[in-house]
Amino acid sequence: MPTISGSLTPVPGKRYAIVASRFNATIVEQLVGGALDVLTRQGVPAEAITIVRVPGAWELPLAAQKLATKHDAVIALGAVIRGDTPHFDYVAGECAKGLGKVGLDSGKPVIFGVLTTDTTEQAAARAGGKAGNKGAEAAMTAIEMLTLLGQL
Repeated sequence: MPTISGSLTPVPGKRYAIVASRFNATIVEQLVGGALDVLTRQGVPAEAITIVRVPGAWELPLAAQKLATKHDAVIALGAVIRGDTPHFDYVAGECAKGLGKVGLDSGKPVIFGVLTTDTTEQAAARAGGKAGNKGAEAAMTAIEMLTLLGQL
Protein backbone atom coordinates (compact mmCIF):
# COMPACT_ATOMS: atom_id res chain seq x y z
CA MET A 1 0.00 0.00 0.00
CA PRO A 2 1.58 3.33 -1.03
CA THR A 3 2.01 6.03 1.59
CA ILE A 4 2.59 9.61 0.56
CA SER A 5 3.98 12.20 2.94
CA GLY A 6 5.70 15.54 2.78
CA SER A 7 9.15 16.47 3.96
CA LEU A 8 10.89 19.44 5.52
CA THR A 9 13.13 19.96 2.51
CA PRO A 10 11.72 23.02 0.72
CA VAL A 11 10.90 22.77 -2.96
CA PRO A 12 13.18 25.19 -4.86
CA GLY A 13 11.48 28.18 -6.43
CA LYS A 14 8.47 28.23 -4.11
CA ARG A 15 7.32 31.53 -2.61
CA TYR A 16 6.09 31.90 0.96
CA ALA A 17 3.99 34.70 2.43
CA ILE A 18 3.73 35.43 6.13
CA VAL A 19 0.71 37.53 7.00
CA ALA A 20 0.85 38.75 10.59
CA SER A 21 -1.52 40.80 12.69
CA ARG A 22 -0.25 43.86 14.56
CA PHE A 23 -2.72 43.38 17.42
CA ASN A 24 -0.99 41.66 20.36
CA ALA A 25 2.28 42.58 18.63
CA THR A 26 4.57 41.38 21.43
CA ILE A 27 3.25 37.85 21.01
CA VAL A 28 2.88 37.92 17.22
CA GLU A 29 6.44 39.15 16.65
CA GLN A 30 7.71 36.07 18.46
CA LEU A 31 5.63 33.92 16.09
CA VAL A 32 7.01 35.76 13.05
CA GLY A 33 10.55 35.29 14.35
CA GLY A 34 9.94 31.56 14.79
CA ALA A 35 8.52 31.22 11.28
CA LEU A 36 11.37 33.15 9.69
CA ASP A 37 13.94 31.13 11.61
CA VAL A 38 12.53 27.84 10.33
CA LEU A 39 12.17 29.01 6.74
CA THR A 40 15.71 30.37 6.53
CA ARG A 41 17.29 27.43 8.40
CA GLN A 42 15.58 25.06 5.98
CA GLY A 43 17.12 26.94 3.07
CA VAL A 44 14.32 29.15 1.82
CA PRO A 45 16.00 32.27 0.38
CA ALA A 46 14.99 35.64 1.84
CA GLU A 47 13.78 36.84 -1.55
CA ALA A 48 11.23 33.98 -1.57
CA ILE A 49 9.58 35.25 1.64
CA THR A 50 7.13 38.16 1.83
CA ILE A 51 5.89 39.56 5.14
CA VAL A 52 2.61 41.47 5.23
CA ARG A 53 1.21 43.21 8.32
CA VAL A 54 -2.52 43.61 8.93
CA PRO A 55 -4.29 45.36 11.83
CA GLY A 56 -5.70 42.25 13.50
CA ALA A 57 -6.77 38.63 13.15
CA TRP A 58 -10.06 39.62 11.50
CA GLU A 59 -8.11 40.98 8.51
CA LEU A 60 -5.89 37.90 8.05
CA PRO A 61 -8.21 35.98 5.66
CA LEU A 62 -8.62 38.81 3.15
CA ALA A 63 -4.88 39.47 3.00
CA ALA A 64 -4.22 35.72 2.76
CA GLN A 65 -6.63 35.51 -0.17
CA LYS A 66 -4.70 38.17 -2.10
CA LEU A 67 -1.33 36.66 -1.17
CA ALA A 68 -2.39 33.19 -2.31
CA THR A 69 -2.63 34.49 -5.88
CA LYS A 70 1.13 35.16 -6.02
CA HIS A 71 2.60 32.82 -3.41
CA ASP A 72 2.77 29.05 -3.09
CA ALA A 73 2.00 28.98 0.64
CA VAL A 74 0.61 31.49 3.13
CA ILE A 75 1.41 31.39 6.85
CA ALA A 76 -1.13 33.36 8.89
CA LEU A 77 0.08 34.47 12.32
CA GLY A 78 -1.85 36.24 15.05
CA ALA A 79 -2.99 36.09 18.65
CA VAL A 80 -6.58 36.35 19.83
CA ILE A 81 -6.72 36.43 23.61
CA ARG A 82 -10.06 35.96 25.38
CA GLY A 83 -11.45 38.97 27.18
CA ASP A 84 -14.63 39.66 29.12
CA THR A 85 -16.90 39.90 26.06
CA PRO A 86 -17.92 37.53 23.25
CA HIS A 87 -15.67 39.46 20.83
CA PHE A 88 -13.06 36.67 21.10
CA ASP A 89 -15.50 34.07 19.77
CA TYR A 90 -16.43 36.12 16.71
CA VAL A 91 -12.88 37.09 15.78
CA ALA A 92 -11.30 33.68 16.40
CA GLY A 93 -14.09 31.76 14.68
CA GLU A 94 -14.33 33.93 11.60
CA CYS A 95 -10.56 34.10 11.25
CA ALA A 96 -10.32 30.30 11.30
CA LYS A 97 -13.22 29.85 8.87
CA GLY A 98 -11.89 32.52 6.53
CA LEU A 99 -8.38 31.10 6.40
CA GLY A 100 -9.72 27.60 5.83
CA LYS A 101 -11.84 28.87 2.95
CA VAL A 102 -8.88 30.65 1.35
CA GLY A 103 -6.88 27.41 1.43
CA LEU A 104 -9.67 25.37 -0.11
CA ASP A 105 -10.56 28.00 -2.72
CA SER A 106 -6.95 28.59 -3.78
CA GLY A 107 -5.77 24.98 -3.54
CA LYS A 108 -2.70 26.26 -1.73
CA PRO A 109 -1.53 25.70 1.84
CA VAL A 110 -2.86 28.44 4.10
CA ILE A 111 -1.48 27.64 7.51
CA PHE A 112 -3.38 28.61 10.66
CA GLY A 113 -0.75 29.96 13.04
CA VAL A 114 -3.19 32.06 15.03
CA LEU A 115 -3.08 31.56 18.78
CA THR A 116 -6.47 31.47 20.46
CA THR A 117 -5.85 31.51 24.19
CA ASP A 118 -7.58 32.44 27.41
CA THR A 119 -4.66 34.46 28.79
CA THR A 120 -1.61 36.41 27.72
CA GLU A 121 0.51 33.93 29.67
CA GLN A 122 -0.83 31.04 27.58
CA ALA A 123 -0.09 32.98 24.41
CA ALA A 124 3.47 33.76 25.55
CA ALA A 125 4.06 30.07 26.32
CA ARG A 126 3.10 29.23 22.71
CA ALA A 127 5.17 32.03 21.19
CA GLY A 128 8.59 30.79 22.21
CA GLY A 129 7.96 29.78 25.81
CA LYS A 130 7.66 26.35 27.36
CA ALA A 131 5.01 25.24 24.84
CA GLY A 132 7.30 25.95 21.88
CA ASN A 133 6.78 28.42 19.08
CA LYS A 134 3.64 27.94 17.02
CA GLY A 135 5.03 30.29 14.34
CA ALA A 136 7.93 27.89 13.81
CA GLU A 137 5.49 24.97 13.67
CA ALA A 138 3.37 26.83 11.12
CA ALA A 139 6.40 27.36 8.87
CA MET A 140 7.30 23.66 9.09
CA THR A 141 3.73 22.80 8.16
CA ALA A 142 3.88 25.12 5.13
CA ILE A 143 7.05 23.45 3.84
CA GLU A 144 5.67 19.97 4.47
CA MET A 145 2.34 20.72 2.77
CA LEU A 146 4.06 22.14 -0.31
CA THR A 147 6.18 19.01 -0.67
CA LEU A 148 3.13 16.81 -0.07
CA LEU A 149 0.88 18.61 -2.55
CA GLY A 150 3.61 18.34 -5.17
CA GLN A 151 3.27 14.56 -4.93
CA LEU A 152 -0.53 14.37 -5.10
